[in-house]
Amino acid sequence: MRAFRAGLLVGCLFVTLCPPVVADRGPSSHDVKKARESVRERSKQLGRTTAELATAQSRLGELAADVGRLVEAYNGEVVRQRLAEQAYEQAQGRLAAAGVEVEAARRDVALLAAETYSGLVMSNPTMAILLDRGGPDGFLHRAGLLGQLNAEQAAVLNRLRDAEEVATILRTQAAGAYAARQAATESARRAKLAAQAAVAHQRRETRQLTARRKELQRSVDAARTRAQLLARRRAAALSGLVAGGSAMGDVAANWALTQLGKPYVWAADGPETYDCSGLSMRAWERAGVRLDHWTGTQWTSGPHVPLDQLKRGDLLFFAHTSDPATIHHVGIYVGRGQMVHAPQTGDVVRVASIWRGDLVGATRPR
Repeated sequence: MRAFRAGLLVGCLFVTLCPPVVADRGPSSHDVKKARESVRERSKQLGRTTAELATAQSRLGELAADVGRLVEAYNGEVVRQRLAEQAYEQAQGRLAAAGVEVEAARRDVALLAAETYSGLVMSNPTMAILLDRGGPDGFLHRAGLLGQLNAEQAAVLNRLRDAEEVATILRTQAAGAYAARQAATESARRAKLAAQAAVAHQRRETRQLTARRKELQRSVDAARTRAQLLARRRAAALSGLVAGGSAMGDVAANWALTQLGKPYVWAADGPETYDCSGLSMRAWERAGVRLDHWTGTQWTSGPHVPLDQLKRGDLLFFAHTSDPATIHHVGIYVGRGQMVHAPQTGDVVRVASIWRGDLVGATRPR
């Protein structure tokens, strides 16, 4: 009995001090499902945000390309207007010289008429009556019919006739040059208005897109900063962009690198602000090569260069298609796959990669 009671007491103590172990059930199926749905929703949100960011970036690129095309169209019209002005001035100069020649010939004819008239009247009274009808001009006509002019007198009349014919031709050319100048001026005016409107639209939309882009970028990558990494990469890139071109190309490239940070202003060509073709024009001007302030003629300023044979100073062109008429941007190659360019309104002259989807070719000015 005592043994039974002792065993019972031990058993009770064991049960009291060591309760039965209950298995851990882990998270419920409901909790797992909820967590998975949360992950999927965050992934979808990140995907939507990333897509929206890409759309905003693409729209900014489209705006820059459209504005660049219109600005370069304006630059082209300015070049054509200058050529039309020169052609008109030259035509006016030729016409003025022709006018002087006509007046000199007329004076000689008038003197001839007076001398011949006087001689005929003194020798033939009947002829004097005939010559009195119509004055000197009428006399010249009748004198030709009557065969009164010698070879020297005929030469004087031929000179007047030729001078008047030349003057008539030059007058027509001057009128055409004037019309061309007026048309070029009007085209430049329209192109300027179009560029101004595009720039104003770009400024408005860029402000909105830029703000949205910054917001999206924070959402996509709020915790990451690349400032130091980019600074190191840029320093490394610039440290290597010092050689590898022709003598003139190196001059153009090295000078372009001294303009980093200066603001983009459309149709500007320095010294404090530039657009893309204004910067490339001034860079090659330093190398002694004169270019127009227009991608249209810069594209044909020298031989086209394969992209695997680029040298420093070569001009890189960007367009929507392979048609040169669609070129909207130009940059200056500085080595290691990098270029200096004036990108767009609101930006500054900077170094960037040449490898863009709209790169269509390169030219080496000469």
